[in-house]
Amino acid sequence: MGEMKERTCSHSSNPNASSQIANDFCDRLQIYMVLTDLEKKAIGTICFLGGPITLMENVLILGVIATSAMLRRKPSYLFIGSLALADVFASCFFTTSFLDFHLFRRCDGPTGYLFKLGGVTMAFSSSVGSLLLTALDRYLCIHQASSYRVLLTRRRAMLSLLILWSITIFISSLPLMGWRCPTVLNPPCSCLFPFISQAYLACWTTFILILLTLILVAYALILWKAHRHESSMTSLQGASGARQARMRMDIRLARTFGLILLILVGSWLPVLTFMLVDVSIYLTRNQQRAFAFCSTLCLLNSAVNPLLYALRCRELRIALLQCLPRSCGFGRCKNSTNDLNPTGQSAEDNCATVSDDTLAARTPQLNSVCEIVNSKSS
Repeated sequence: MGEMKERTCSHSSNPNASSQIANDFCDRLQIYMVLTDLEKKAIGTICFLGGPITLMENVLILGVIATSAMLRRKPSYLFIGSLALADVFASCFFTTSFLDFHLFRRCDGPTGYLFKLGGVTMAFSSSVGSLLLTALDRYLCIHQASSYRVLLTRRRAMLSLLILWSITIFISSLPLMGWRCPTVLNPPCSCLFPFISQAYLACWTTFILILLTLILVAYALILWKAHRHESSMTSLQGASGARQARMRMDIRLARTFGLILLILVGSWLPVLTFMLVDVSIYLTRNQQRAFAFCSTLCLLNSAVNPLLYALRCRELRIALLQCLPRSCGFGRCKNSTNDLNPTGQSAEDNCATVSDDTLAARTPQLNSVCEIVNSKSS
């Protein structure tokens, strides 16, 4: 074990035993390099475009939150910042490791490959975990509107983020710490990832599925609460109120959350399905190719996350516009965000995860879902 070192496919000038072992090692890795030239061009285009776009989007979101003292105080924006940070790591780790292996056919040893894969695993696990915290924040904002600020303080939000990142880093480091394929590549344990144990693959897949299930449950409870509120409001307003031209809040919530969940499940379900199948049966080369394309959906999901979660927040949009170089200098951006709340709304009324454009109920003259629920409970 101690003699196993990282090796590449480059040919050594000394025809000794180590070079022969390196060549044999690279030959065994060829079973994972299944893409044709046309498929390499297609996936290369996706990664070369999606990676930088994802990186720039999320760095921009992180920059806006970091330079705004008011946004940093709100737990909702801390969760959005954690999501953006995870997606920054995903754009870097996934793009470089995926292209390095499938397009440039680099043959790393177990330590080098598992380090890169651990970075990808950590990034995507933290991304889904941050989405769960965002969903729980929305749940508390709706179901516990009167005590939202007491239940979810900034300290508790920071503690939850620390726990999340600690868990994801630990889980991602397990293969490096020894939980790997006992037979290495002779024969391989997994048809999708070299050096990965089937037990570890099954555990990580189950972990992500649990997180996704909790996200679905949280949003289902939010819609249920909104539907109950709208039903009671309709009964109070009578027939004339029911015939108002404005769309019901629960329908708007259903459409918005439906889009969020469709993108989330559509991005992750194909990849997780292939991983579960890989644990039980042997995958063909065509299935391996399909998995390579499906894995790029996770990168695209990281590119869409800023549009779904960050830029739908009014306060963050205002902070972004104020921090644009054309509208103000860098030194003025940090101070300009003090005027982001001209209406005097509290943090409870402005749960950042609830979009003012798509989730706000304009009847009866309330500015956010949190404010509606709070007014009903008070």
